[in-house]
Amino acid sequence: MTYVIANPCGNLEKFQNLLSKIKFSDADTLYVIGNLADFGPDPIGLVEELSYRPNIYPVAGERDYLAARLLSGFDKMSAGKAPEPGFAEEMGDWVRDGGLSTMEGYRNLDADGREGILDYLCEMPLFEELNIKGKTYVLVYAGIAGFEKGDDPADFLPDDFFSEPLPKDVQLMEDATVIVGGVPTESGKIERGRGSIYLDCGSKDGGALAALCLETGEEFYAK
Repeated sequence: MTYVIANPCGNLEKFQNLLSKIKFSDADTLYVIGNLADFGPDPIGLVEELSYRPNIYPVAGERDYLAARLLSGFDKMSAGKAPEPGFAEEMGDWVRDGGLSTMEGYRNLDADGREGILDYLCEMPLFEELNIKGKTYVLVYAGIAGFEKGDDPADFLPDDFFSEPLPKDVQLMEDATVIVGGVPTESGKIERGRGSIYLDCGSKDGGALAALCLETGEEFYAK
């Protein structure tokens, strides 16, 4: 089976509970629409968990993209290179706003561990397109700002996937269902819009981490 989840936000235990609930096996495939990084108690452990599993594929969230850039800058600064202007202020803002657990976990790694984490975060794609039982799904974090009929998502920049949440009453694509990972639902359950599905059920703030099976439409929740 093919499953999609979103926004585990550094909560490795909740993520593992959800895998148990769906009875995830080597025969299944899982897509995780960011954020892996920040907020929760063990974002680095969560990234490591995903990196060890060949049948789990991430899609970058805004916090993953931010963490990759700032951790890379931290490494350069640690190596004696001058940071970019404003880097220290941006790093401080990030740490105070959810990035502390990511920063602490990263600093506790050895050089090889840090390299592996950075490689994984930097290589996360901005979207995935899936074809399941004759249906096409496009997985994105928030939406695709400025997207119009006939556009190719591959032509858009990272900020386009993070900056403009897709409204539930707007159909972004005519020939695909867009699965959105970073737009919170009001009900705390998976919600559907016009040609769209929303998976963020508030896990970051104590709500459920949700999974959707694309073959069956079955929903799963773990707290």
